[in-house]
Amino acid sequence: MKLKKQVTVCGAAIFCVAVFSLYLMLDRVQHDPARHQSGGNFPRSQISVLQNRIEQLEQLLEENHEIISHIKESVLELTAHAEGQPVLLPYHTPNGSWVLPPESRPSFFSISPQDCQFALGSGGQKPDLQMLSVASVLPFDNQDGGVWKQGFDITYEPQEWDTEPLQVFVVPHSHNDPGWIKTFEKYYADQTQHILNSMVLKLQEDPRRRFIWSEISFFSKWWDNISTQKRAAVRRLVGSGQLEMVTGGWVMPDEANSHYFAMIDQLIEGHQWLEKNIGVTPRSGWAVDPFGHSATMPYLLRRANLTSMLIQRVHYAIKKHFAATHSLEFMWRQTWDPDSSTDIFCHMMPFYSYDVPHTCGPDPKICCQFDFKRLPGGRINCPWKVPPRAITEANVAERAHLLLDQYRKKSKLFRSKVLLVPLGDDFRYDKPQEWDAQFLNYQRLFDFLNAHPSLHVQAQFGTLSDYFDALSKRTGIVPGMKPPGFPVLSGDFFSYADREDHYWTGYYTSRPFYKSLDRVLEAHLRGAEILYSLALSHARHAGMDSRYPLSDYALLTEARRALGLFQHHDAITGTAKEAVVVDYGVRLLHSLVNLKRVISNAAHYLVLGDKEAYRYDPAGPFLGLDDMRLNQDSLPEKTVIKLDTSPRFVVLFNPLEQERLSVVSLLVSSPRVRVLSEEGQPLAVQLSAQWSSATDMVPDVYQVSIMTRLPALGLSVLQLYKSFDSHTTLTSSVRLHLHGRELPVRPREVFPVRVVPATSDDFCLDNQHMQACFSGLTGLLQSVRRAGEEHRLSSEFLIYGTRSAKDKSGAYLFLPDGDAKPYAPKEPPVVRVTEGPFFSEVASYYQHVQQVVRLYNVPGVEGLSLDVSCLVDIRDHVNKEMALRLSTSIASEDTFFTDLNGFQIQPRRFLKKLPLQANFYPMPAMAYIQDKQSRLTLHTGQALGVSSLHSGQLEVILDRRLMQDDNRGLGQGLKDNKRTCNRFRLLLERRTTANKVQDSRPISFPSLLSHMTSMHLNAEVLAMPVAQEKPAPPALRSFRPLSATVPCDFHILNLRTLQAEDDSLPSVEMALILHRKGFDCGLEAKHLGFNCTTSQGKFSLGSLFHGLELGSLQPTSLTLMYPLGAASPNSTVIHMDPMEIATFRIHFG
Repeated sequence: MKLKKQVTVCGAAIFCVAVFSLYLMLDRVQHDPARHQSGGNFPRSQISVLQNRIEQLEQLLEENHEIISHIKESVLELTAHAEGQPVLLPYHTPNGSWVLPPESRPSFFSISPQDCQFALGSGGQKPDLQMLSVASVLPFDNQDGGVWKQGFDITYEPQEWDTEPLQVFVVPHSHNDPGWIKTFEKYYADQTQHILNSMVLKLQEDPRRRFIWSEISFFSKWWDNISTQKRAAVRRLVGSGQLEMVTGGWVMPDEANSHYFAMIDQLIEGHQWLEKNIGVTPRSGWAVDPFGHSATMPYLLRRANLTSMLIQRVHYAIKKHFAATHSLEFMWRQTWDPDSSTDIFCHMMPFYSYDVPHTCGPDPKICCQFDFKRLPGGRINCPWKVPPRAITEANVAERAHLLLDQYRKKSKLFRSKVLLVPLGDDFRYDKPQEWDAQFLNYQRLFDFLNAHPSLHVQAQFGTLSDYFDALSKRTGIVPGMKPPGFPVLSGDFFSYADREDHYWTGYYTSRPFYKSLDRVLEAHLRGAEILYSLALSHARHAGMDSRYPLSDYALLTEARRALGLFQHHDAITGTAKEAVVVDYGVRLLHSLVNLKRVISNAAHYLVLGDKEAYRYDPAGPFLGLDDMRLNQDSLPEKTVIKLDTSPRFVVLFNPLEQERLSVVSLLVSSPRVRVLSEEGQPLAVQLSAQWSSATDMVPDVYQVSIMTRLPALGLSVLQLYKSFDSHTTLTSSVRLHLHGRELPVRPREVFPVRVVPATSDDFCLDNQHMQACFSGLTGLLQSVRRAGEEHRLSSEFLIYGTRSAKDKSGAYLFLPDGDAKPYAPKEPPVVRVTEGPFFSEVASYYQHVQQVVRLYNVPGVEGLSLDVSCLVDIRDHVNKEMALRLSTSIASEDTFFTDLNGFQIQPRRFLKKLPLQANFYPMPAMAYIQDKQSRLTLHTGQALGVSSLHSGQLEVILDRRLMQDDNRGLGQGLKDNKRTCNRFRLLLERRTTANKVQDSRPISFPSLLSHMTSMHLNAEVLAMPVAQEKPAPPALRSFRPLSATVPCDFHILNLRTLQAEDDSLPSVEMALILHRKGFDCGLEAKHLGFNCTTSQGKFSLGSLFHGLELGSLQPTSLTLMYPLGAASPNSTVIHMDPMEIATFRIHFG
């Protein structure tokens, strides 16, 4: 109140001064002797004097009007800020840099020393097998092993099984790709439905028959189309153990490019479906086809309560080594696990493939004779030229002995006398005749073997869990425990080669456009899940849920399934036929549009000041979309907000669980714009042009950037309107370096553009944290200066070719023709430099790539890294791959680090003994190099292939265009390239406590700043304009869902509303999934600008959500199948160890 009085008095005083000065001016004009003289030459008629007087008066009035309007503005701002400080604008210093007013809010950030112990890790006992060490000692010499080409001769003594007979489980399976050569729908219609229909029929004919199934995407589609009787039969088969659901995910996901959010989401989708429809919980994992295996998968399966798993595609040299050392079965443990809580029993298949020729034993020529689909007269035969023979009384003895010999040889590679023999291949068992051929012939063989005790073998059909259970029984342990004498392994199985030097490292980048779209959809799904759950809970709390569009739940389900489907190992990998890729793209885009709807519906309800005013109108949504994509293969175009003198409101959504200080950019229709905060406080605005090419501005579209602090997981409101007063608008300055190219430049009157026709001087941009310097010639980064130290950090574009000889690169394989050559465009680039108060950027336009490096002038996370985007278009290249290489003075030697699924970091070694392509690894979220002083992290917004081929370097493959198939079954090259935007953040950090011992351990963690940077890149702020047609909108208020700050190291992975009995409707329960991140404290943590602390893993959920009472909190297994411990209604404080992911079933009271 007192402040308001002061403001009024000030305002009045200033007004009086202005009026008095006007009086004095007029008085001066009247008595100005100089003026009298100058008028002396004219006939001094009254009229001309009067005219002069009037003109001067007009001019003075206008000046005075300006003074008054400025005073009025100041008074308004002071009143608006009666509670706070006046608006302070960024200003330009004489040396050309922009200075922001100091932050009004102190940031607090403290880490308790206990929370730093984890990354230093005393760790438990060392594993027997550490994959980094295994790779460093193997010779990778690819010697010819005889019938088992990539292995060795296996011998045995006939009496080895006398004391303990061989127990054989033959496991029939059919590998169904949800899209590869055909689309998901076409495969279902042509093959999958027939496989499942015959399965029900044929398993019921003989109780000794078994079958396993893994892809729930197909199974659920089939289920929707079958009768109640058939469903009952399926439940009986599952109940009796004849049919086993293995893994039970929506798909069998790729493990290289998939992000852990999506991996978990598709697992939950499958498990929830199984629980609801069949009432079954999977026990064993089955992954026969992903191209290399990640350590994240065993962790997720273990946390979902599976006890065993199987993998197949592992480098042939590792298979041979593990076979020779009886290490094909092991306990797989996480590198960071201090005890053994992450252990899961894993079986690695020993041979080349999961097909029948490579599963009965080491000799494919013999095994193929026991694939009875290949009996003479069928459509497929044995490439080894010896066909199978039907089993008869006459030949059963000879055939059984031949097969038993293979079983015994295979058994010699394992530690136990229990043997697993898969029997199947892609889309097998689709005709009743095939069921009969396999099951009847094998049963005759089993009957013979089992009837001869002298053979010491018991053979039968089994499921995967039948095998693992028998193994546990033989070794005398409870399923899931470590059998005595079996090794413990940690690490992962990338990169994969199936023969020679054919490394499957191309698919880490293949079709990057869709790898990027995948992540956009994922970020939207997470945002939509959380906002929908909150809106629905608040609506229920207010008794408004009848008005809320419950139909949005079906859209969420569809989006979960579209994202889940795309995690399939031929989808996100970029290894499907062109028509199938389009089918995936259409599904992704359709779901993306639906999720934007779900988000805007939830935001609409949550920002209304008066919830009674809420009306859901599907035809005319209250909030518009932030951007639009014309087709499944187009880049997004931002919505342009049409300005008017009446305000336009924009709702901003921050999907992070921490509040964030960010620069938000909107496109508007006029350069004369005022932006006010929700309280009506004017905000400083950076006005920039929108460019359609290097030198052309888009007419009538302007970019408005403001710096704003957004609440955690919250919504805030801005108002924009057309205004001729522009003292809060700061225009970006633009320089164009044309390098002697004759290009027309058409500047707009709003934006002065300085054209530099020809110069090659280097130049720098800076913010309060760092300075980035660029080459005047290329426009590319050269060095970065931070905390007074200059670091070389240069970037260049490179081109890889492919071999001229027989095998060439394709969708799967990377087979380069040697080292990369520098990218040499026809003409020098046009370089455009934009500088302004909130961001400055350098855009370099080359023929095939446009790179923009942007520096945010913001305190905290956003201003501590460089934002880099590369718009790549190589549609006119032939057999070329484009790479971006960063070179630094960091002495990283042969070590670099890449993430696995955005979940954990895996140290890598560049191995000289391996070909170049073998040293590439997947990079779903980040890669870094370091020495004792510094760490440089490349954060990515999409999965791509990465390597460090020399000390101090990181390089990433941006796109690949290949004209031929690489003989892995696809039958196509990669010719459907799109204009693709790859997004990165470059973070340079100072290491403060590096030591040799720690750096030599096979484990590493990002800093908290690095984790935050990754989240900022992957979860962008969404800006939704209130639709223009609406009459004056009702009062809008920001929405702050959290009543407490989430600890720095906790991530809310999801808040997922669970389905009701009718699966298109939401239940009152939700799954809250939390991840506590592991982080390294040994990196400088100044000016981070977060407002959070760490809490030794304690987190109080009771009053976390503002205005919602936690009714119940039940810890469960990852996919909600098993309750863990009792639900405690009174205690809502949870505890989590670093790196752990935990799921809670909650509902609000």
